[in-house]
Amino acid sequence: MNEPLSFDLRPATGDDREAVNAVWHASASLPSVGLPAMPSRMALRARLEQEWVSGWQVTVAVRGETILGFAALKPAEAVLDQLFVHPDALGQGVGSALLDHVKRAMPDGFTLRTLSANAKARAFYEASGLTLLRHDMHPGMNVPSTYYGWTREG
Repeated sequence: MNEPLSFDLRPATGDDREAVNAVWHASASLPSVGLPAMPSRMALRARLEQEWVSGWQVTVAVRGETILGFAALKPAEAVLDQLFVHPDALGQGVGSALLDHVKRAMPDGFTLRTLSANAKARAFYEASGLTLLRHDMHPGMNVPSTYYGWTREG
């Protein structure tokens, strides 16, 4: 495990979009994430724009001016839609801090989906107190996905 980083969490602004996109692409590109085919940065940016204007609530973990990770929530649906940490910041508490923020932001509970092949993410969610709900196919990519839920009761 790497040394913990000092960082802060703050709401993302429109000016953060390119940096959020860079973190998303770098992290999702890791072989361990399990994507069958990685979208281009441009394609991912188009999706980010669409989600951002559709109501994503994005929180970023920052150290100085550098975005280390982000969490994108859909509170009306009680969904943690995305949580990604830059590969250089993995194992330094960023993901845990973001997930703790999500638990505070949606105290009545939430669900999330991750690719079943992403063993590191699944282990992280399970170690963080989330409950495995089911295995199913990803609705957009048609690949095996694992669904988790969190409530205060566990």
